[in-house]
Amino acid sequence: MKLIGAHVSAAGGVFNAPENAAKIGANAFALFTKNQRQWVAKPLEQDVIIAFKARCQQYEFKSEAILPHDSYLINLGNPETEKLEKSRAAFIDEMQRCNQLGLTLLNFHPGSHLKKISESDCLRLIAESINMAHQEVPDVVAVIENTAGQGSNLGWRFEHLAEIIEQVEDKSRVGVCIDTCHTFAAGYDLRSESATEATFAEFDQTVGMSFLRGMHLNDSKGKLGSHLDRHHSLGEGEIGWDCFRYLMQDSRFDNIPLVLETINPDIWQQEIMTLRSFVANE
Repeated sequence: MKLIGAHVSAAGGVFNAPENAAKIGANAFALFTKNQRQWVAKPLEQDVIIAFKARCQQYEFKSEAILPHDSYLINLGNPETEKLEKSRAAFIDEMQRCNQLGLTLLNFHPGSHLKKISESDCLRLIAESINMAHQEVPDVVAVIENTAGQGSNLGWRFEHLAEIIEQVEDKSRVGVCIDTCHTFAAGYDLRSESATEATFAEFDQTVGMSFLRGMHLNDSKGKLGSHLDRHHSLGEGEIGWDCFRYLMQDSRFDNIPLVLETINPDIWQQEIMTLRSFVANE
């Protein structure tokens, strides 16, 4: 089954996210469990947790269809000790919030070396950070999102993802979220079904499809290999529809959250319907 949705608003409380997702015909969604541009948020209150779980049950959203995203401020590969510790504490808090809400995935951007340490040292710090979080919080899977490769951000090459995963002790609790815009901006072609097939063959060989735990479905304003993280509505950017048709028709992308982060929320429902029209026998 294809689990298709969008990154919906949790304004007014996380319990509003499932309803916002249901309104656009989604059977998956992403959300922030706190303000993504602040380091600290007040703890989740018990009535909020109960309301969130009740709404998820009401709208039939299971945990495997929900892909929460952590704060943009976190850098688990930060070369500066004090800032690294702050990021790790914030990441553990994000994991705890997921655990409280009954969520089993946490999507995050891997980190940046800030041109102060080597790529390998940065990737090692990211893996260490994941291991520490796993020791503090049970059950939640750390889902590494590939990046567009802007600045000193790592995770834009499949090899980066593989190097992190290799150093994570509990491999059952680490996975990958592939963002199609980021993938394309990083230099992996998705402009045709054959190009998409070749890109995921390379992903499978380098990382392994078994680690794919979610996707962000976005077209790209930037050209192939531009390293620009600029999302576009599906079919309106440099990628085009062929990639998304391929994903909908391939069973390897079943039963993981496929989440729109496209630039016009007003047409999310329409984009979801178009994606569903590509799915055979659903």
